[in-house]
Amino acid sequence: MRTSRWRVVVYALVLLTGFLTALPNLFNPVQLANWPAFLPSRQVALGLDLKGGSHLVLEIDTAAMIAERLEIARDDVTTALRKAHIATDNIQISKDQVIVTLPDAKDHDAALDALKDLTNAQVDPPRHGSTAEFVITTPRDNSIHIALSEQGIRNRVDASAQQSLEIIRSRIDQIGVSEPTIQRIGSDRVLVQLPGIQDPSQIRKLLGSTAKLGFYMLAERNGTDRRDSSILTVKNKDGQSYHLHRTPALSGDHLTDAHAGFDPQSHQPVVNFRFDTAGAAKFADITRANVGKPFAIVLDNEVLSAPVIREVITGGSGQISGSFTVGETTTLSALLRAGSLPAPMTVIEERTVGPDLGADAIEMGLYTGLIGLALVTGLMFFLYGRWGLIANLALGLNIMLTFGALGLMGATLTLPGIAGIVLGIGLAVDANVLINERIREETNRGLSAFMALDSGFKRAYATIVDSNITTLIATALLFEFGSGPVRGFAITMGLGILISMFTAVAVVRVIMTEIVWRTRMKKLVIEPLWRFMPEKTSISFMRARFLGIGMSLLLSVISIGLFFKPGLDYGVDFKGGIQIEVAGGNQDDGSSPLDLGTLRQGLSTLGLGDVSLQDIGKDGHILIRVERQPGGEQAQTAAVETVKKAVQSVDPAADFERTEVVGPKVSGELAQSGVSAVIFASLAMLGYIWWRFEWPFAVGAIVTLVLDVTKTIGFFAIMGLDFNLTAIAALLTLIGYSVNDKVVVYDRMRENLRLYRKMPMREIIDMSINQSLARCLFTSLTTLFAMVPMAFWGGSAVESFAVPMVFGVVIATTSSIYIAAPILLFLDTWRQKQRQKHVGLASETNNEPMVEASTSQQ
Repeated sequence: MRTSRWRVVVYALVLLTGFLTALPNLFNPVQLANWPAFLPSRQVALGLDLKGGSHLVLEIDTAAMIAERLEIARDDVTTALRKAHIATDNIQISKDQVIVTLPDAKDHDAALDALKDLTNAQVDPPRHGSTAEFVITTPRDNSIHIALSEQGIRNRVDASAQQSLEIIRSRIDQIGVSEPTIQRIGSDRVLVQLPGIQDPSQIRKLLGSTAKLGFYMLAERNGTDRRDSSILTVKNKDGQSYHLHRTPALSGDHLTDAHAGFDPQSHQPVVNFRFDTAGAAKFADITRANVGKPFAIVLDNEVLSAPVIREVITGGSGQISGSFTVGETTTLSALLRAGSLPAPMTVIEERTVGPDLGADAIEMGLYTGLIGLALVTGLMFFLYGRWGLIANLALGLNIMLTFGALGLMGATLTLPGIAGIVLGIGLAVDANVLINERIREETNRGLSAFMALDSGFKRAYATIVDSNITTLIATALLFEFGSGPVRGFAITMGLGILISMFTAVAVVRVIMTEIVWRTRMKKLVIEPLWRFMPEKTSISFMRARFLGIGMSLLLSVISIGLFFKPGLDYGVDFKGGIQIEVAGGNQDDGSSPLDLGTLRQGLSTLGLGDVSLQDIGKDGHILIRVERQPGGEQAQTAAVETVKKAVQSVDPAADFERTEVVGPKVSGELAQSGVSAVIFASLAMLGYIWWRFEWPFAVGAIVTLVLDVTKTIGFFAIMGLDFNLTAIAALLTLIGYSVNDKVVVYDRMRENLRLYRKMPMREIIDMSINQSLARCLFTSLTTLFAMVPMAFWGGSAVESFAVPMVFGVVIATTSSIYIAAPILLFLDTWRQKQRQKHVGLASETNNEPMVEASTSQQ
């Protein structure tokens, strides 16, 4: 029966849409400028690891925000009690609350009444019944404790994050970065991606500074001032201390403009600023009342300069000087123009990729992808002849539709994303292998061409769905718990799997049906160009079940031992710290190039703890790893400059190809999310297999999965591969692939159990494995052919994914035969014994003879 016309039309429209959306990726921006307006023109955006740039994640310093709000609250409390003429012994901030100590208990109620306006202030916007911003507690002593409520804190964090997002965007616009990505992630974090920015030190200052500017009068340290809590001590960048009145004489909120310039007399870089009308009038009053006195210009609790007021300034403009560089004045003026952040923000994660490394990554991804594609398509043609060409056509359509979907989604293609596409090439032909093998079986049963075609697709479809769902479970969890490039991998691989369900099943069926109908084919023969394995095998795999399980258990025990010693080589994703890839420069002055020994000696004296260096195989490329620094996130980013200066002292022409800085908080979160993803993926697949088959199948798959994962972790340990987020992606992908492989074998067992109800379980298992052996081997070969080029030539960025995946594919294929199947046999034997015992007890009770239970049916 031919395919209906409407279905062919729908398929053609889908393919045409995919072609048009993918087509712009073949042209450069100049060519796209002349592109017809009615055609799609969006290209797939490249991630920073492919085009170079900086990636930073900033987090609101909640503790500092609370401390600042409590400072304001303390001033408000002091003012309110002073107006009410209520004496106090002390008003101080302790343990995130304002503590008011009263000299006399009789003033307690009056003090609460005086603070009514402050403590009754509602969270804005009101939530959950207009929760108050502050919570008051009254211990038995003569004190009142005022603290921010939980809702008040959440509201301030939310408002600060949203305001910070807009201010950061304004600051980035001030310095002219093209096509930046600035978005909020979570409740208190902001992601900033800056293409083309290779040295984020100035950007870090620009984004991490709150830019709170104030003009303070200096306080004289006499006896009265020493006891006055309103005195503030602030230092400049050289460490000199200044004693200031806590309340600024004039805040920077009145600034209307700030720009970099040069002092006409000293020719030093300065920042020129101008006030609004109200600020100009107030500044004139301040300078008029304090001629001859010094005042300090303070930015983020650091004194920029402390000039002496020599005359009244009535023009509303001024100048900030302080031994600045030109770059510092540019950054400072951008900060002042954009306004101040509502709360301090800390750079907790920083990743930088140079343009050369990005170009190398694109070239590597293109070459390894093309080699993998050529190997896979060659294998399919070798295995299935002209019918393999149809599978290859479907594979090409799959890649085209994947790029089209990425373009429509506005997704960003990263290096792990390329790895996802390459892996998808291997997994996408899995459906075609299943279909062709099934059609071959149906033809051998004597069915006609149309009957074999229809039966082959129907019988293969359920297996294809089950196997792909297990892989999609791992992909979905990888997207949920991953971050950045790892999510890019999950998106591309997930799209590839979903699209393959269309191209490898629907489109291929239409094409094959059309060929059979037009050629009036009587018998559908699918033969390889050269048969390298017999068409039918009768290997007794269960004879080797004890040897297989014993060897697997031994290797897993050894792997667990390797996990503890020497252990995994955790990357900065999981243990925090700094990782810098350095490319030695070409010395024109005759000096020696970058050398591991010289560089190690220079870095060992920096006092940064454990510093390791590794030659990563590229010409002159060295990977520097510095352990996590004490002092929180800021200490990590501060150590980067120290390392770079030390490298440049050894080789001034050195290029920093890639920099990763991960603070301890982020590394802890990434480690937790990675472990959670692996656990949840295993449990989700356990539930799915239990639902689709029965509990012995689920237990067999999970036990085998645990053995596969432990051996892979041992492989990481013995090979010394970086265990990072990419490694977690490899583990999750391996989990999906391993269960995928086992589902295919299980599906054939379930089918045979229904057909041969009286056959012993051992014979059914051996027969099922022999029937699905070709499919298991061919699918493994296609996946290996896709991954091997990336494992050999992919480079260090994807090494932690491609190399263990090659190992994992081999392990997963053998475990499906020699581990999962024997476990299923053992469980079935145990279940039969339990049933016989139950039947025996029932027979004794009823005085009836015991009847032997038949083989369990699925």
